[in-house]
Amino acid sequence: MAKYVVWGTYCGDVEVRRAPYRQAHLEGLARQKAAGLLLTIGPTADLTRVLGIYEAPTAEMVRELIESDPYWQQGIWTGYEIYPWIQAV
Repeated sequence: MAKYVVWGTYCGDVEVRRAPYRQAHLEGLARQKAAGLLLTIGPTADLTRVLGIYEAPTAEMVRELIESDPYWQQGIWTGYEIYPWIQAV
């Protein structure tokens, strides 16, 4: 399977807006991790961006995973870009 890097952005009031959806978000990420699709994900320290690394058959699958997440559906993630990635080390 191919690897993909995802860079995304958060809304300005992320700490407040994410609270009602955080548990569902984390549970979904845990399922992706258990399925071997999500290698790692997390915010930058200033909570303006998110970085994720996925291993999936297609970029479209990664897009579907992102867009099914409560953070995307509720506007907590405000944008994202997917890049095919070659892991050198």
